[in-house]
Amino acid sequence: MAVPVQGVLHGDISNGPRLTHIAAVEWVQYRVHPALGGCPATLILHMFTSSKLKHSISDSAYKSGVKSRLKKFIIRRPSMKTMQEKGLIKDRVFGCHLLTLCEREGTTVPSFVKLCLETVEQRGLSVDGIYRVSGNLATIQKLRFMVDQEEELDLDASQWEDIHVVTGALKMFFRELPEPLFPFRFFERFIEAIKTKDPRQKVQAVKQLIHQLPKPNLDTMTLLFAHLQRVLACSRKNLMSSQGVSIVFGPTLMWPEMDSTCSMAFNMLYQNQIVELILLESREIFDLDQ
Repeated sequence: MAVPVQGVLHGDISNGPRLTHIAAVEWVQYRVHPALGGCPATLILHMFTSSKLKHSISDSAYKSGVKSRLKKFIIRRPSMKTMQEKGLIKDRVFGCHLLTLCEREGTTVPSFVKLCLETVEQRGLSVDGIYRVSGNLATIQKLRFMVDQEEELDLDASQWEDIHVVTGALKMFFRELPEPLFPFRFFERFIEAIKTKDPRQKVQAVKQLIHQLPKPNLDTMTLLFAHLQRVLACSRKNLMSSQGVSIVFGPTLMWPEMDSTCSMAFNMLYQNQIVELILLESREIFDLDQ
């Protein structure tokens, strides 16, 4: 009788342990021991240690080969800069750091932001619920894709006829910044400033912080809030109040680097208050009359 087993075992097979491991074994014969009157006496189980060793060496060699090939691939692969120069990888607009994007474009305000603001001012200031109403997400994503692919963009084309698609893409641009327009390191300082009791001191505290921002942040913020002032000037037609605009842009323009569930509601309250204060005091804060 042939039995597939692993290891070496002595004894009566009928009383022996249940054998379940059948890997790396030899078929062995169940022998009748003469000294015991023909009773089942010994089951010899031979382990293929040599086979296991071969498998171990083979696995080790395979892993070593994989590591070697992977190392060669990493060493030989082209650099990010080379792939960008060949056009294999395009620099993104959405999700790019504001400073990096502005340096790449040679400006202090991203071109896409300027284009969106100009488009809204041409045909969207009087639209009911401007910035509050959401555009079609699929169309917004299509617009985003075209911007990231650096395709020629005409926001007056029929496919972007819905102005809420343009405003939706602009809000998405700000939300997807790796670091918000109000940088992380300034978040708590703005919170402390908005808690100031005296109204005049509060405005000055916020103004002082804003003018400490990196130039791309300051210039982009100045252009954006000047635009939102013009949105508010048409509030009778678009039905957007300073509070409504701040609810939209508060969490869009600033958020903490680490935000717990407990502090989220409080942070949102302060975010809205900060944006509304800047909206109401834009001329003073950004020196717009000069």
